[in-house]
Amino acid sequence: MSDHPPSVDPRVTRTRDRVLTTTLALLTESGLGGLTIDDVSTRSGVAKTTIYRHWTNRNALIVDACLLMTDQHEEPPETGTLEGDLRAILTELAHLLTTARWSSILPSIVDAAERDPEIAEVHAKLQAGHAAPMRVALKRAVDRGELPADADISALAAALRGPLYFRRWFTREPLDPPFVDLVVRGVLAGLETRP
Repeated sequence: MSDHPPSVDPRVTRTRDRVLTTTLALLTESGLGGLTIDDVSTRSGVAKTTIYRHWTNRNALIVDACLLMTDQHEEPPETGTLEGDLRAILTELAHLLTTARWSSILPSIVDAAERDPEIAEVHAKLQAGHAAPMRVALKRAVDRGELPADADISALAAALRGPLYFRRWFTREPLDPPFVDLVVRGVLAGLETRP
């Protein structure tokens, strides 16, 4: 008996990749509500029967496509100060919110997650992945003594990331360096006035 896992036919891998890439493109254009297997089949050139061989239903395809948006995050920058780390992380988040494909898809995922447990699970994974660099930087700050040991990491991450999400999806105002600086300074100032 071989210790090696069975190899996957490269044609199968290419087909799956084409379907997933097409699904993400369609999600970007029309959100979750507008996505159909027929559209994926037509756009990708992959037969519906083949798509259904790999994904039992539309939801399974959406889940796999959305999981592609969970980028592998590198360690957050280590500037030597909490303020520098936060500014670097939020600057990168601001850039992604204005350029990355997931930023236009995420609102429909949030909407669908309210009613669909599978999509809610995907949403939770996406958020955990996107929050990871901030959480690491905040924990490092606790270790360096820049934050108190009882600092609420989740609340701080929300206070820092939330304003960027609000601007991206609600007010559509610029996510520019002055705004990032305002957010960082505001949250840090709130920590200094903490009893």
